[in-house]
Amino acid sequence: MRTFEDFPAGLAQTLGPLTVSKDDIVAFAREYDAQPFHVDEIAARDSFIGTLIASGWHSCSLNMRLVADGLLLDSSAMGAPGIEEVKWVKPVRPGDTLRSQMTVLDSRISKSKPSLGLVRFHFDMLNQADEKVLGQTNWVMFATRDAEPFSDVSRNALAAAKAPPGTTPRREIPPVSANPYFEDLVLGETEELGSYTFTADDIIGFARQFDPQRFHVDAEAAKGSLFGALCASGWHTASVWMKRMVGYRERTRADALARGERPARLGPSPGFSNLKWVKPVYAGDTIAYRSTVTAKRASASRPGWGLVFHHNTGTNQHGEEVFAFDGMVFWERRG
Repeated sequence: MRTFEDFPAGLAQTLGPLTVSKDDIVAFAREYDAQPFHVDEIAARDSFIGTLIASGWHSCSLNMRLVADGLLLDSSAMGAPGIEEVKWVKPVRPGDTLRSQMTVLDSRISKSKPSLGLVRFHFDMLNQADEKVLGQTNWVMFATRDAEPFSDVSRNALAAAKAPPGTTPRREIPPVSANPYFEDLVLGETEELGSYTFTADDIIGFARQFDPQRFHVDAEAAKGSLFGALCASGWHTASVWMKRMVGYRERTRADALARGERPARLGPSPGFSNLKWVKPVYAGDTIAYRSTVTAKRASASRPGWGLVFHHNTGTNQHGEEVFAFDGMVFWERRG
């Protein structure tokens, strides 16, 4: 089993391969990201991309599977605190065969917990034509070679005290339009996307496909991990954010059509940054998701479109933030 000491800076390894089918792409998208260019080949022809492509969150989850199989499952890995940056460079398409090129950038022992080390990785996921489809940089936690088993005391030291339950924050800026185009979006506006309760079956089902580390798939084994109980893969938490975002957009679209308006379209996202899994999401937790517009600018490369930046969060039933990231998306302009 590989421990923290086995990941010196400069270490490189190729993980994979893994082939993704059309059925794989459509199945993931129907569950988490049912935009037309992910679920319908005909509708995709008239989209921003012009062909059926995988959800970006699916691409991240596929990279996670490559990393789990090629690296983490035979190691003392204890999860990741978040993702510094992901860039979706090229779409993943049906039939692509993917592999991930891993490089260790840096490593250090935790100041607060000497039996735990952090390793900073960069991953480039490539397709069969050696084209980079995804770039990702993040830290992963590993137990050291001489680490003692994790106790309740050590797990409690990892988690901050629970915040008192509170009411859901309300937006301070009213929506400028029920069918906003790029020009209508107001900086600081926050949308309540909806909530989701994670069950043990949901957590295990997602993890078996994309992130089969023991604390995501085995409730008994999870008791001896840093987390102390079965918890959701971070990519599961993120994919459900996308599920709730798509549901929110579908409601906006339906309302616009009912009023006889043409709905504003959204294009794909170039990537995201500063993704943080602040606290574990355990079986039974209910996460409320929100999205706040932080900036926008007209697209120089895509006439008729703008690029919108947003900060996104997930908060559990105790009022604790468990998930956050900064994203961007192409948004249709009027006319």
